[in-house]
Amino acid sequence: LRRQNNRSWYEMDHAQRRHHNLIRPAFWAAPTENSVDLATAMLPKLMHERLPEMGIDYAVVYPTIGFLLPEIPDNDVRRAACRAHNLMMADIYRGLGDRITPAAVIPCHTPEEAIEELDYAIGELDFKVPMFINLVKRPIGAVQDVDPELRPYAFWVDTLAIDSIYDYDPLWQRCMDLKVPVTAHAVGQGMHLRRSISNYMYNQTGHFADAGHAFAKALFFGGVTNRFPDLNFAFLECGVAWGASLVCDLKERWEKRSAEAIEQFNPAKIDRALMEALFEQYGGEVLSGRLPKGAILRNVVERDGVDDFAAANVNSIDELLDRLVPNFYYGCEADDRMNATAFDTRVLPGGRKLNAMFSSDFGHWDVTEMAGVLVEAHELVDDGLLSSEDFADFVFHNPARLFASMDPEFFAGTAVEDDVAKILANGGQAAAA
Repeated sequence: LRRQNNRSWYEMDHAQRRHHNLIRPAFWAAPTENSVDLATAMLPKLMHERLPEMGIDYAVVYPTIGFLLPEIPDNDVRRAACRAHNLMMADIYRGLGDRITPAAVIPCHTPEEAIEELDYAIGELDFKVPMFINLVKRPIGAVQDVDPELRPYAFWVDTLAIDSIYDYDPLWQRCMDLKVPVTAHAVGQGMHLRRSISNYMYNQTGHFADAGHAFAKALFFGGVTNRFPDLNFAFLECGVAWGASLVCDLKERWEKRSAEAIEQFNPAKIDRALMEALFEQYGGEVLSGRLPKGAILRNVVERDGVDDFAAANVNSIDELLDRLVPNFYYGCEADDRMNATAFDTRVLPGGRKLNAMFSSDFGHWDVTEMAGVLVEAHELVDDGLLSSEDFADFVFHNPARLFASMDPEFFAGTAVEDDVAKILANGGQAAAA
């Protein structure tokens, strides 16, 4: 909803923005006072030269425009735009592979278009990393029946893994075949409660986390992590606090609503005689003798099943954690103090740490000085919130495992080839000091 009647937010007065419910877009989003950083984000060769200055040995870079192109409604234009973008990225980053690799944009309106672009990007253009847009806005049939022009205002969000109109398992299998993780990046601004017409920060704060949360839940409840236990998934630019919350939430819900535990809520188990006696004794003038005959007391028959965890195939807490922890990776900003939650085994179920990764958005307002971003990340160690070992996982071991556990040759010919080889030789774990 960036434009209505071919007019942008900036071309409307307040009344018009209210009338169209047009959200305030991002503004002043790039570093300008630090013009060298701005140029660095725009010029791959300059970034390649400056990475050592930042303390970064190797970078996987994701494109901002990659958010927009896969959302183009027209099928032919969307696919052509994504293809053109990938051709451009392959060209301008050529020869810089020792320190930088770009991500290809993969549109996901259908699994077929995703597989076609994935095959072309990996097989023909030599990309090593795909960026999937994991939330697809789709029209609501009942609304389309009334007025197709209402589609921009009324849509549902397909998370590709549960309740989708398509089967995306062939796409996940193709990722396995090509040895690439599913690195996902989607925008939550403009959806649901993120619709302020006046305040960009209101819409922006937490929106990547919302998008990641929706995708992670869908992968779990849709059974994807059960069917593809060796496929890695990364949620980008969203932090990890929501991931810690999700793991705890699902563990607590499974304990109460697993296929076995949910029977304690079966309406057929209500003791009606006891309820009538209690209403008679304690109901007083208003409720005595007035126990409802229907409502919560009726024997509801659930014809669609009662086990929401069935597709995940969970029979124990360990199995639940197996579906949620080993293959989920979380891209985090350097200045996010909640990164520490990924390593807090006092809180995390089973004492299992989450795969948080240093993944700062340099080139946007998130990072005011590229040369200081790694120092900023280390402040969690300085402040006693992370151990040195956890920090090493955060900035190196976890991101290395995301890619190398899928493809052991991913880092061949790069500045970190030997260091990653040591991790692989140690079974994917950090080598002992």
